[in-house]
Amino acid sequence: MDKQDPRGFQLPRRRFVQGLALGGLAAGLGLWREGSAWAAQPAAPRSELTGTHFELEIGELPVDYTGRKRVATVVNGQVPAPLLRWREGDTISLRVRNRLAVSSSIHWHGIVLPADMDGVPGLSFDGIPAGGEYLYRFTVNQSGTYWYHSHSRFQEQTGLYGPIVIEPRDGERHPAQRDYVVLLSDWTDTDPERIYANLKKQSGYYNNGKRTVGDFVRDVQHQGISQAFAERRMWNQMRMDPTDLADVSAGAYTYLINGQAPAGNWTGLFDAGDKVRLRFINGSSMTFFDVRSPGLKMTVVAADGQPIEPVSVDEFRIATAETYDVIVEPSADRAWTIFAQSMDRSGYARATLTPQAGMAAEVPPLDPRPLLSMRDMMGQVDMSTPGMDHGAGNMSGMAGMDHAAMTHDHAMSTDELKTGPEVDMRVAKPRSNLDDPGVGLRDNGRRVLTYADLHAVDAPISAVVDREITLRLTGNMERYLWSFDGTRFSNAEPLRLKHGEHVRVVLINDTMMTHPIHLHGMWSELESPDGRFQVRKHTLVVQPAQRISYRVSADALGRWAYHCHLLYHMEAGMFREVVVA
Repeated sequence: MDKQDPRGFQLPRRRFVQGLALGGLAAGLGLWREGSAWAAQPAAPRSELTGTHFELEIGELPVDYTGRKRVATVVNGQVPAPLLRWREGDTISLRVRNRLAVSSSIHWHGIVLPADMDGVPGLSFDGIPAGGEYLYRFTVNQSGTYWYHSHSRFQEQTGLYGPIVIEPRDGERHPAQRDYVVLLSDWTDTDPERIYANLKKQSGYYNNGKRTVGDFVRDVQHQGISQAFAERRMWNQMRMDPTDLADVSAGAYTYLINGQAPAGNWTGLFDAGDKVRLRFINGSSMTFFDVRSPGLKMTVVAADGQPIEPVSVDEFRIATAETYDVIVEPSADRAWTIFAQSMDRSGYARATLTPQAGMAAEVPPLDPRPLLSMRDMMGQVDMSTPGMDHGAGNMSGMAGMDHAAMTHDHAMSTDELKTGPEVDMRVAKPRSNLDDPGVGLRDNGRRVLTYADLHAVDAPISAVVDREITLRLTGNMERYLWSFDGTRFSNAEPLRLKHGEHVRVVLINDTMMTHPIHLHGMWSELESPDGRFQVRKHTLVVQPAQRISYRVSADALGRWAYHCHLLYHMEAGMFREVVVA
């Protein structure tokens, strides 16, 4: 029987009890899978490892987040994997043993290192075979908050991810009395292969927020019947859905903080007068989180491990693979909720900051589910433009829109913007602003972080640009195909960079989805719309119908991965090899 959640949506009984008892982690039971039996583990796992030499073991373990036991992929017997503490300037070694029956790998996300240490099977090494091991060894020449995860099929989704904190050689720029990692993730009881197959068969399989007859009646009341019908007709004829915000929702996911489901309520303590540093890491496979602590200001001091000029906000969106460090100063007379709701508003993760164990603050209701707008679909297209074809049978009609208003530098011919079996949507005139917080966060009454707020403390690696590369983020939603420039990885040639050259990369998002794009081995230095250096990141978010540009200094020889960090998008083809030679 379903139980009504106080926030107004139905939760199956198994999801209502999520996180009770052990908060999901079965490692404390001392259980380890060997063959077909559960055998005793020799000792409880250590949640934090420090030093210069690390012994890591990949295996399997039963976990329970929903009332049903499932097998997770674990490191040293735990989910998440242990927090690794390194020190800037140290040379570290990590011996990784694979106890799985299949090949595995670990990628050190955002860490600048030699290509053969990067951990991507098929590019930088062959992977770690079943029963085998691999010795990673490199010098740490950076500091900040990062994370690590498997780069082998769907092992990241089943639990192989963990945090990294690198202590700066000269001490923290913003010292704090308390320092906590807040690792966000999405757990599923469903086999990821089944999720992927479901998406391939029906891209909206997990979209439980589609508009209903009741929604149409409300639209008629607010807009009038003519406008309501016209809007529905437009979306239907474009074969698009304005509720399509996330491919996988809370219908399949339980959202976690530090391995704890909402009912488990991970808790961090503080004393009166403490400054608390929260190191947010989005270690999810597919989920964008909107993060806030009601009533508590957050000062963002680092993005993707790199220091930035401090900026005070009420809320921020964190994409898969991004990290943000924030400083908060909670008053000591109460507890404070850390609330991270999914972008599609189907669910949330929560934690508590408190001066005393056992205290908890109110959990806010989920925000209303947002809808994509024409801005998200068409960029700068003027809806009043004469000749705009509302009756186009698909988004190919967008290719001919408002070409006269496009700047010469970014204009493309209709042939270049054509659609087809691999590409179902094109944006003729993308927007380039960085001050948009994104769908669901616009004008919500809170001060929301945007990329326009991020300003690096350090200078860019190079102000020189030797050449420019433009790539379009493309896909076919109905077939669940994702790609760069309409070509999936299986059919794509590598992107080739000359060692030492400085390249401007321009990304144009031709899809209605938001994509976090990650380049391995090199920094991506985001530019403002007028070409000025903004901030250095390892993962850059491109909103629907948006154009962004960033500089890459090709200072790392080897073969590197370049991909959307939404796991099922990457597996469905939005992946390229980058060769620096």
